[in-house]
Amino acid sequence: MELIRNEKVAVNTVELEFKVGKDVFEPAVTKAFRKANAEITVPGFRKGKAPRKVVEKMYGEEIFFNDAIDAILPDAYAEAVEAAGIAPVARPTVDITECSNEGFTAKVTVVVKPEVTVNEYKGLKATKKAVVVTDEEIEAELNVLRDRNGRLVEVEGRKAELNDTANIDFEGFVDEVAFEGGKGESFDLLLGSGQFIPGFEDQIVGHEVGEEFDVNVTFPEEYHATDLAGKAAVFKTKLNSLKAKELPELDDEFAKDVSEFDTLDELKADIRKAHEERAAAQAELEVENTLVDAVVASMEAVVPEEMVEARIDEQVRDFEGRMAQQGLQLNTYLTYTGMTMEAFRKTFAEQAEQQVKIRLALEKVAELENLTVSEEEVEAELAKIAEAYKMKLEQVKAFIPAVEIKKDIAINKAIDFVKENAEITAE
Repeated sequence: MELIRNEKVAVNTVELEFKVGKDVFEPAVTKAFRKANAEITVPGFRKGKAPRKVVEKMYGEEIFFNDAIDAILPDAYAEAVEAAGIAPVARPTVDITECSNEGFTAKVTVVVKPEVTVNEYKGLKATKKAVVVTDEEIEAELNVLRDRNGRLVEVEGRKAELNDTANIDFEGFVDEVAFEGGKGESFDLLLGSGQFIPGFEDQIVGHEVGEEFDVNVTFPEEYHATDLAGKAAVFKTKLNSLKAKELPELDDEFAKDVSEFDTLDELKADIRKAHEERAAAQAELEVENTLVDAVVASMEAVVPEEMVEARIDEQVRDFEGRMAQQGLQLNTYLTYTGMTMEAFRKTFAEQAEQQVKIRLALEKVAELENLTVSEEEVEAELAKIAEAYKMKLEQVKAFIPAVEIKKDIAINKAIDFVKENAEITAE
């Protein structure tokens, strides 16, 4: 490959022109002929046995040129990009301007990373929040543990209340006609959970075990079953039984049951320590965010829309993966929410643009400060990922390119550099 021209033709847009000579092109044409010849029929020859010269004379000598170009172009383009010292951020537009037995010439137009200037990244100021953990936070977590370890006990001699678990039979009717999916027997419903449509659970409150009654509700206008949306319904309901959650006492025995500690005081101390560690980590993260935002605010760059769109693509794929883990397809989610894909993508746009700017700014800091990453650091990070995901190291290496890991480590080093050179005041 010979790079003929490397020219900036617009903001963040570069045009490359390069030539591939006969020494590379001819073997590729030969390979394309051998691959295609098995399917070529030439009078006087058995199928696949006609010499190349005969085939080219019959169909034209350029018959295999396109296949040869397709085979060569990816590597040739990569070599041209490296020779030009550019960083493409989108698929290129390729135009083959000349082609003959001697080779071909290609003109490529591609969007590249922008030129970035960072004006401020040393001596930035930030205030770190004080780590404060209140007794109320400790009590709240203890109550969560109590609730988690509570048990349901039968309720007798009183009417249904919110937070009871009611066992009910029900059947729904619209215009006195039962509808599909509206019937249930011996169904346990936590009153106040919002599991059923608005108004249903509230109307069970105040009834006694064994009582039969009507629950009158109206389906929401946006209800997923369109034949029921917005319609009034009557549910014939029977309250079979009531249960309430009985919480354990907060004492040393409780601490022994729910933790590795022997006393309630030890459990409280451990909860406080965990809260303090989380609060400290959150305070540190907020300082980082403040400093990084300041670096980005001082950055001068015209961010290509292609970079933002690529980041949105990643976020949509991540969201789609999380939906799939819950057994829900993205298209189904969009139908439920009434959103178009275009509108859905726009919800990620602002965040995606900021993330692209952050990465560009920190990459520039790493470049300005010559923050290098060793192979040992890359290996250590890959090993950490392998351990976290319970994968073999070689699998991780095959899945994540080392060059991407190196970039991520460099960005983290840039964040550390900005923090080390900042004026951080404790609140």
